[in-house]
Amino acid sequence: MLREVMGDAAAGVRDVPVTGLAYDNRTVTDGTLFFCVPGFTRDGHDFAGDAVARGAAALVVSRMLADPAVANVPQVLVEDVRTAMAPAAAAYYGDPTADVATVGITGTNGKTTSAYLVRALLEAGGYRTGLLGTVSSVVGGVQTPTVRTTPEAIDLQALLAAMRDAGDTHSVMEVSSHALRLHRADAIHWAAAIFTNLTQDHLDFHTDMDDYFRAKRLLFAAADHQRVPLVVNIDDRYGERLAETFPRAMTYAVDHPGADLRASDVSFGLTSSTFTLDGSQLHVPLPGHFNVLNALGAIAVARALGVADATIARALPSAGRVPGRMQPVEEGQDFAVLVDYAHTPDSLHNVLRAARALVTGSGGRVIVVFGAGGDRDRGKRPQMGGIAAAEADVVVVTSDNPRSEDPEAILAEIVAGIPPDRGDVTVLQDRHAAIARAVDVARTGDVVIVAGKGHEQGQEIANGVKLPFDDVTEAQESLRARLVA
Repeated sequence: MLREVMGDAAAGVRDVPVTGLAYDNRTVTDGTLFFCVPGFTRDGHDFAGDAVARGAAALVVSRMLADPAVANVPQVLVEDVRTAMAPAAAAYYGDPTADVATVGITGTNGKTTSAYLVRALLEAGGYRTGLLGTVSSVVGGVQTPTVRTTPEAIDLQALLAAMRDAGDTHSVMEVSSHALRLHRADAIHWAAAIFTNLTQDHLDFHTDMDDYFRAKRLLFAAADHQRVPLVVNIDDRYGERLAETFPRAMTYAVDHPGADLRASDVSFGLTSSTFTLDGSQLHVPLPGHFNVLNALGAIAVARALGVADATIARALPSAGRVPGRMQPVEEGQDFAVLVDYAHTPDSLHNVLRAARALVTGSGGRVIVVFGAGGDRDRGKRPQMGGIAAAEADVVVVTSDNPRSEDPEAILAEIVAGIPPDRGDVTVLQDRHAAIARAVDVARTGDVVIVAGKGHEQGQEIANGVKLPFDDVTEAQESLRARLVA
């Protein structure tokens, strides 16, 4: 019933049966409660009439509507429709996170890998665990590709309820800054929270880095209020700020001497890392300093939720492999090719730093192929160009997801960050040709990094058109063509 879903907000409003929730008028069916959400490009209030025509039983509005087309259905007036949506969805689906212990992971980079690691460790500890993230969702052991990192509140609560109904006792979810700012992740009972890092990204949405940080901090404010474990990377300066704000947080680091969990004796291979923690040597099947940090955060949460150290040590060597995250591409070549989602200055720096560690002392070179997305934070483009020029021996600049922007203009902004006298720089708008170029120039012992798209299966151009494209497949085909030439 409407009042059961909306609580006090529906006091004095005629009660009606509710058989579903929606924020998109196109998905409304008979008995749906329709939330008139004001969006960035359209206002749900303008589609209320269509929602009623499709069978909406009631509307949630931030202003009363006088349209005769909606005169016969109740309107629940709230201050902010989006804020009202999460608690209503939780009520409608029976408050699923009261039964599913949910770990929230936020930060710019490392969320996906951390989520996979946490899930693997919890599963090893005997907890059936769901997953919600950038690459996929796992509900009751069934994996499905995802569209956005954190779904809208209605979809999110429905997924959490599906986990509960499928027998999942725990879940791990990536929590984006957009989701926190837009109240998608409200009304969740957190079991723990992890902060990975904060570096420049999404400044097309947030006004500045402090605004971005404040959005991330919302997860920790909620989790702290609920008195659940807080886990923070203090090798990151924003993590240090967060730990100062929440002094009971458990901290982790590789470099910071004051961390509660600190890795030492760190070493890397092409596909793995080894480190010592509390006197025990641990192995994680992921290369790079940043992946050791991801493992430390996952270990901290697993311990806090009851997984034994011996279980963690056994499970970690096979945990955390994520499509498109330092993913090796092997076709029998005598050099390495790794595909990674790195699409921010810091993540690009991290993967190139990891690649450099792999070639140090061998005489190999680091070759990078990368671009930058259109309709996103433009400020990071020259930064990424500068990082590639400083960290790689051979640079190939190419198109990523140009969306509505001119691809050549994006490339020019990237190249503006590369010193004009820097050699071994090639600009190829065609990403297929760019990957082939990087593979063709590679020599024995080199490491080729194909960065930016990772697990994505398409390249987004103007008008929302997505052309099929997979960096792993492209790299495989380029390697095969080279090896048979």
